Amino acid sequence: MLLDEVTQRLTFAQQFLYMPKPYSQSRALLAITKASYKAIFSNPSAIVFSILFPIIFIMIFGAFGGGGVSRQRIAIAYDSDTNNVVYDSLQNSSFIKINRYSDSAAMREDLEKGDLAGILSIHPFKDVSGQTRYFISVQSTTASGGNLSALLQALQNLTFKIERAMVGGQAEHFIVKPIIREVKKYRQIDFILPGQLGFSILFSTLFGIAFTFFGLREQLVLKRFYASPVNRINILLGIGMSRLFFQLVNVIVLVLVGHFFMDFTLQHGAATFIEMLLMTIVMLFLLMGVGLIFSSIVKSDTSIPLLINLFGFPQMLLSGTFFSIEVFPKWLQQICGILPLTQYNDAIRKISFEGLHIYNCGKQLGILGVWIIVIYVIVARVIKWE
Repeated sequence: MLLDEVTQRLTFAQQFLYMPKPYSQSRALLAITKASYKAIFSNPSAIVFSILFPIIFIMIFGAFGGGGVSRQRIAIAYDSDTNNVVYDSLQNSSFIKINRYSDSAAMREDLEKGDLAGILSIHPFKDVSGQTRYFISVQSTTASGGNLSALLQALQNLTFKIERAMVGGQAEHFIVKPIIREVKKYRQIDFILPGQLGFSILFSTLFGIAFTFFGLREQLVLKRFYASPVNRINILLGIGMSRLFFQLVNVIVLVLVGHFFMDFTLQHGAATFIEMLLMTIVMLFLLMGVGLIFSSIVKSDTSIPLLINLFGFPQMLLSGTFFSIEVFPKWLQQICGILPLTQYNDAIRKISFEGLHIYNCGKQLGILGVWIIVIYVIVARVIKWE
């Protein structure tokens, strides 16, 4: 009896020792991510094109002057006289755009952020001879940069034309006085760097994800992964997250270079920096889906650059990467407004220079969210594992 009991215990111990251990999905995810991340850094060209080139672009475009859009945005003070030839000429001017506000606080907030070149206040008065003249006060801030000088030049040209049209044209009927308040100066780098961030992650992520997944599929690596106990979502996340981490490193480098060497504005310091990274993660997740679609629908790797360029170049030109979309006609601005890169660029500029928080960018996050839903519905339908 004692021998039988010992035998049973040994048999139970052997069965316990040789029982198959449960498969660790987390370890599989970590291993795939680590291997993919190493593969990225094994290719020096990825680092050169993702980090060095955008820095060169930033330095080139950041060295340009103040610039500005062709139409100067202004607002009219509530106490201003609007029944005069000056106001009528402003409305019809092709160089000046009048923004309407129902809230004076919002109007002054836009002025301080540099969204307005100035707030005009027009008041008629009688001179000693009894002739009607106009005093035009232009309230502005240093945040408007070169837009203020362009606005004053446009006002000077406008009033000169009105003077010439008046009888005799000898008296000076208009007095223009600028009132400038010192605020945070809007630099060219504050516009250029967010655009370069979008430009960098757009093409780097699309090329990286599309070629990586296409290569793994053609080499039957994805098929082997698919046949393994690893969940499909972990396969996608493992390879995709390595690319996303790499792009986040690029963004960190670009922002730090811009801030410490070119005085790029981070309104709330480290908090603004973190919120910029969070917005970038949303955009990277969107672009990862686009890369998965391209890698799944092409039959050869030579077709991938064509699809990426068809998707990327219109956004590079129409999303405010190098210049404001307000230089375009109204109908084209509406098209620009639905592009994901436009929303990313707008959100980054609002967070960095205007000091808004990520929860204040509801419109931008909403449009990006719609894009993400549509893109990943398509991914679920077209993705191929072999």
